[in-house]
Amino acid sequence: MSLKFFHLFFISVVMLFLIGFGVWATRRYMEFRETDMLFTGIGSFAFAVVLTAYGCWFIKKLKGVSYI
Repeated sequence: MSLKFFHLFFISVVMLFLIGFGVWATRRYMEFRETDMLFTGIGSFAFAVVLTAYGCWFIKKLKGVSYI
């Protein structure tokens, strides 16, 4: 397993966890009206967007490097 593959895999897993955590925090806000959960959910979604942009940048940067 190459370092490039591991890096892309790790970014993907973290994005999925951030989206799942954002959904959980947003649902908790809707149920209990805790404003800290609203900000946590928004922050989680925002960080997932930033991480997506970083992943795209990383793919472009290492386009010529093989996965092996």
